[in-house]
Amino acid sequence: MNRPDRNRPSHRPCNGEEQPPPPGNARRRPSGRVTLDEVAQRARVSTMTVSRALRDPSLVSPSVLERVQAAVAELGYIPNRAARTLASARSKLIGVLVPSLSNAVFVETIAAVQDCVGPAGYQLLIGNTGYSPARQAELLSAYLSHAPDGFLVAGIDNSNAVRRQLAAANVPLVHMFDLVPGKEGSVGFSQRRAGFAIGAHLVERGARRPAFLAAQLDPRTMQRRAGFRRALRAAGLDASLEALTEDPSDAAVGSRLLRELLEKAPDCDAVFCCNDDLALGVLFECRRRAIAVPEELAVVGFNDLPFAAVSSPSITTVATPRYAIGFEAARMLLQIINDEAPAKRRIDLGFELVVRESA
Repeated sequence: MNRPDRNRPSHRPCNGEEQPPPPGNARRRPSGRVTLDEVAQRARVSTMTVSRALRDPSLVSPSVLERVQAAVAELGYIPNRAARTLASARSKLIGVLVPSLSNAVFVETIAAVQDCVGPAGYQLLIGNTGYSPARQAELLSAYLSHAPDGFLVAGIDNSNAVRRQLAAANVPLVHMFDLVPGKEGSVGFSQRRAGFAIGAHLVERGARRPAFLAAQLDPRTMQRRAGFRRALRAAGLDASLEALTEDPSDAAVGSRLLRELLEKAPDCDAVFCCNDDLALGVLFECRRRAIAVPEELAVVGFNDLPFAAVSSPSITTVATPRYAIGFEAARMLLQIINDEAPAKRRIDLGFELVVRESA
């Protein structure tokens, strides 16, 4: 029978800390993945300490955390999220669905969500619905298979199928940008009131033939249109003048829509563009046609994107609290996930009409 060689040097120093085994001596799973035990051996701590350090770094000392992080980096360890989910009943994942990833409005909102949930150890599953209800339902199904702890959604389709999906999964949801009735959480502002404020502003500055220009035609855009029309009707003006397209929005579309509008209504004296991209295109077209802004045509945009303040002329627009919407919606979702009752489940952050040179 083979007996242990008592003269073989031990890998345990006199200070009691376990040393890493010689290269190639660590056992691997059949899959070849680096295990938590290997990280613990390399960092000279217990597997429980490694787990604690990865789950919540504040629970271990800085020196231990440094050793664990070094071991993770050296070995290329990837945490087994599925095992962690089974053990904690939490996936530490949050699904975020937005209509566009090229729109600066939603990029800023996603950044705010990450700023809020990142320190709590959450990762984001980010999906681009492309303003399509079918794509939205598809992404919801795909992300639900990852057992997210909650969803943050901008512009969710209100179909019964989507509602049943979320209810069956018992996953909390908070709406961003839309203020919805009922028990679901929502953080945003009134699109209708914003549209009304723009219509009232144009009427006050003397517009008599104002029009609405819009692309994409998502529900929020149409709510702005409804508020704008209400303001015009309240002033006794024609509220039907408009140029609409379902095409994605950009400056070129804004130029095209103004051309279409002026062909049927050459006496139009003001336009409310559903976003700043369209408004910029309108300014370009006015420059080409030698139309003086705002003397002959007042122009208003929406969202207050950075270029609005520096265009020539600068664009009158509505500043939307997109960073605050993302952060507050994420904060509310974390409270719901942690079984804490939010002070409010419907938070109206308002908007600001920013009057500049164009109107």
